Amino acid sequence: MKINELSPAEGSRKKRKRVGRGPGSGHGKTCCRGHKGQKSRSGGTVRPGFEGGQMPLHRRLPKRGFTNIFRKEYAILNVEDLNRFEPNAVLDAEALKAAGAVKKVMGGVKLLGGGEISHPVVIRINKISRAAREKVEAAGGKVELI
Repeated sequence: MKINELSPAEGSRKKRKRVGRGPGSGHGKTCCRGHKGQKSRSGGTVRPGFEGGQMPLHRRLPKRGFTNIFRKEYAILNVEDLNRFEPNAVLDAEALKAAGAVKKVMGGVKLLGGGEISHPVVIRINKISRAAREKVEAAGGKVELI
């Protein structure tokens, strides 16, 4: 096989539709838009969700609840994730992010009680569950809320 004999797989390449190029193309005159009406005009489209004047679905369905715009999202961390750090390490949000323990520090970091910890660490975070605090302190560690 030579480089000049290479060709794309059959059916993998398709020519784009060139509208408005005469009657012989099959896409001339109205350019596949049909006759008259809003969608045949230049710039004439309807917004997403528009149903021709009928009450749209998003307005027909009942609304429930509300979204609290002041809600805080916390990065979640389990106690077992602290085993990767050396004993007596001082861990804060920046250290956890640098080590890859949390991806993104949003409204802060919350430590949950999943798993066990085998050595003491000093952790400075925003929130902690009761079980997590007990496990860290039982291992000889210290918790500081900021």
